[in-house]
Amino acid sequence: LGRRSLRGKGLVVADIRATMSRGSSAGYDRHITIFSPEGRLYQVEYAFKAVKSAGVTAIAVRGRDSVCAVTQKKVPDKLIDPSSVSHMFRLSDHHGCVGVGVVTDAKAQVQHARSKAADFKFNYSYEIPVEQLAVQVADRNQMYTQHAYMRPLGVSLLIIGIDEELGPQLFKCD
Repeated sequence: LGRRSLRGKGLVVADIRATMSRGSSAGYDRHITIFSPEGRLYQVEYAFKAVKSAGVTAIAVRGRDSVCAVTQKKVPDKLIDPSSVSHMFRLSDHHGCVGVGVVTDAKAQVQHARSKAADFKFNYSYEIPVEQLAVQVADRNQMYTQHAYMRPLGVSLLIIGIDEELGPQLFKCD
């Protein structure tokens, strides 16, 4: 509570300054497009934190002639059918992915990737290159961090596939 007196009036006015303890974000976490003074985007950091707090580990390895992905299968509740829980998704005949983080975001990204792969195959009559599919998924992730009316996706995808020219490919999209 700070006090100051008005000149010539002899009155004392109380200047109340409420200081709210908001931590280090201090309101910079309200919008995706606002940087903090340290140059941080808190909404993007929260999305990465959602991926880490999912509690699921996924590993992918690429060899000379093969690529393999492994993940945990955690059933969050005993009332859920274990056969309905999966973090591995088939994108096309030659592509697959593992999604870690918010499951609904992973399913949305998988639907987008499946659509892109199917459109490419329909237009060009061969499978989309794995790198091109990964770039399209990464571009969508980037788009979600640039507009204030969208929130960053809280999912990390490991995209795997066998390319006809380059062989096995592995990409990570955050």
